[in-house]
Amino acid sequence: MFEWASNWCISSRAHTYLIIHAAAVEKGGRVAILPAPSGSGKSTLCAALVCSGWRLLSDELTLVRLADGAIQPVPRPVSLKNASIKVIRGFAPGAVLTPEVADTAKGTIAHLKVPRDSVLRALDTARPGCIVFPRYVANADLRMEPVARARAFTRVAENCFNYGMLGRAGFSALGTLADTAPAYDVSYGRLDDALALFERLADWA
Repeated sequence: MFEWASNWCISSRAHTYLIIHAAAVEKGGRVAILPAPSGSGKSTLCAALVCSGWRLLSDELTLVRLADGAIQPVPRPVSLKNASIKVIRGFAPGAVLTPEVADTAKGTIAHLKVPRDSVLRALDTARPGCIVFPRYVANADLRMEPVARARAFTRVAENCFNYGMLGRAGFSALGTLADTAPAYDVSYGRLDDALALFERLADWA
């Protein structure tokens, strides 16, 4: 309930930002934005990246500042569900997770502790680096395909909470994001493959 209320407060009130249903992680001063619906593996991938040295900005709500397009961190525990809990425990045995809570509306849930550095840098914004639409496919090889800017625009808009109500300001913010951050479809069946890809993407040059 606390997590749900937190999401509701931000998504219904923080309208100085374009609010995207997406995870956001940063490395080298640039942000990888991961818009995706529930069940795509977004939070699992986000947790693995955070456990591999990326700074957590959010696992759920990416806030794009309307004034300048910077990404505002919202570092809070990463929500892991069902099989993802075991995956992250196995991937990062030293990670700190809450006890599991069973029989919720989304199944069994546990939360990954936010790294201390991500909390201390909660006021440090960062620039967008890329947009990745992730999709976990069991046992599949890694695939990455570029997404045209116009298509990226519409797909991110579909994942926004307040794009419509922001009017011209939302259109401008999303247009700038789509113009400056290249977008990719990424499907993967092994976390190690996805993490290696993100390390290549983090060479922002």
